[in-house]
Amino acid sequence: MKFREIYCSNCKKILGRYNTKYYDYEKINEILKSGHSLHVRKGHQVIIRDFIKKQN
Repeated sequence: MKFREIYCSNCKKILGRYNTKYYDYEKINEILKSGHSLHVRKGHQVIIRDFIKKQN
């Protein structure tokens, strides 16, 4: 399965993981602006990166 992660480089922490089937970049950017704006205001570098979870 393909996911996109919101990742904070300063905290070295995943803030959220979203399935690409349901969330495109625009929706993830809206989530980033509303839900994780505190990290951005503090000056943290927040990135959106792709993540592939392997199925067993």
